[in-house]
Amino acid sequence: MLRKIRLTLAIIFWVLITWLLLDFTGTAQAYLGWMAKIQFIPALLALNVGALLFVVTLTLLMGRIYCSVICPLGVMQDFIAWLRKKKNKYNYSPAKSTLRLIVLVVAFAILVANVGWLAGLVFPYSTYGRIVSTILAPLYKLANNGLAAIAEHYDSYAFYEVDVWIKSISALVVALLTLGIIAVLAWKNGRTWCNTICPVGTLLGLISRKSLHGPVFDLEKCNSCGLCARNCKSACINVKEHDIDMSRCVMCGNCMETCRQDAMHFGNRSEAVHQTKEGTDEGRRAVLTGVALLAGTAIAKAQAKVEPKTTDGGLADIIKKKKPRREKLITPPGSLSIRNLRTHCTACQLCIDACPNDVLRPSSSLDRFMQPEVSYERGYCRPECNRCSQVCPTSAIQPVSVEERTAIQVGHAVWTRNLCIPVKDEKPCGLCARKCPAQAIQMVPLQAGVHQDGWRWRDADGDEIPREKVLLIPVVNEEKCIGCGACENLCPSNPISAIHVEGHEVHREI
Repeated sequence: MLRKIRLTLAIIFWVLITWLLLDFTGTAQAYLGWMAKIQFIPALLALNVGALLFVVTLTLLMGRIYCSVICPLGVMQDFIAWLRKKKNKYNYSPAKSTLRLIVLVVAFAILVANVGWLAGLVFPYSTYGRIVSTILAPLYKLANNGLAAIAEHYDSYAFYEVDVWIKSISALVVALLTLGIIAVLAWKNGRTWCNTICPVGTLLGLISRKSLHGPVFDLEKCNSCGLCARNCKSACINVKEHDIDMSRCVMCGNCMETCRQDAMHFGNRSEAVHQTKEGTDEGRRAVLTGVALLAGTAIAKAQAKVEPKTTDGGLADIIKKKKPRREKLITPPGSLSIRNLRTHCTACQLCIDACPNDVLRPSSSLDRFMQPEVSYERGYCRPECNRCSQVCPTSAIQPVSVEERTAIQVGHAVWTRNLCIPVKDEKPCGLCARKCPAQAIQMVPLQAGVHQDGWRWRDADGDEIPREKVLLIPVVNEEKCIGCGACENLCPSNPISAIHVEGHEVHREI
């Protein structure tokens, strides 16, 4: 019964969190956003004490049940292993404790060193997020567009078409390689990734050594047939010693389900036979090591939060353009600064997939690989949109209201004279000023000495000039500009816009 309950909860949680990662309408986020925020690493980076206490307490009570129910990457591995229809396919193997601890320490050291994307390559939630957002999301959107075409045929608008494109080839390659490695390991050996590579699995494993409950042997009934060990996806049951390595056990319940002698049951581990003093001391040291890593990372992340607050968005007509060369990176509203984003973001891609107008895309720069950056070739960041700030589970992008969003300066517009249509083509334009939502652009005469007299234009000598002869160029008020990119995106100058946005290293408020 316990195994069936665990499976039911795991499937429900997996399906819902996958929908959360795939959904582009914002519906899932309104109801399921908490699922991302209780993931261990996002909770740690966001200093979500309640979620961390919940996971740690759950682990102390029932072992690594988190890895079998809440972690989507863990459930995905179980699904892949289940596809291999073979009974008694596993064997006990000793724990690779040294390798696990090395990966754990290195991953958290990298995280503290503010290289979140690199640590995110092995953190479970970020890994699963990249797989879903990069590989499955385009397929999900194609299916949606097919339904939209069918609905339109029947005069229904229950679905609407969305743009489908690959946002980053490098992110796609990383996601495919990661999926391939995890799939092979899960197909052959079940939870190898979780119990060898995953830092969260190792950390929770250190804590779960002291868990109150878990699977225990009934030595009076056990005949040492080894059936439990051959069905243990974590390879953690040593039948000869009648010992279960709780640092690797993910509480799947397979051992209790397959035991024909009813010699394996879920119970109080303090009453188990194999509780030697040596094992107790080792478990105590392991727990202290895990707590020290956890506390050290939390303190480092708390000290890194030294900048003010801000927000995000996206929506507009799609115009193909080339990306301008920027002096400063633009980060989403709510990310506070380039440093804050780099420090806290693990490149899970959730904000990128949530952006309604494809303003966010994974970075290809090595110092912030696959972390979100803003670019306006396909749309602009509308002031009334704060979607990415609402979905980020790690506080790399702080939650901001729509009202706060309109006051955040992520950058400012810069005009390039020789690309502007009134200058190079001697034709009137002014689209940037008309479309600027912050009214930060003013049009002034290109010709020297030309000025406005009421409704008339006059030259330096005071002679009237026909309105169609006056060419106006934009002047940007940097104090009012919020860096939304509407001017850059809608500028008719091709292939490079005559006006582009330069990011602010630290966001400002107006």
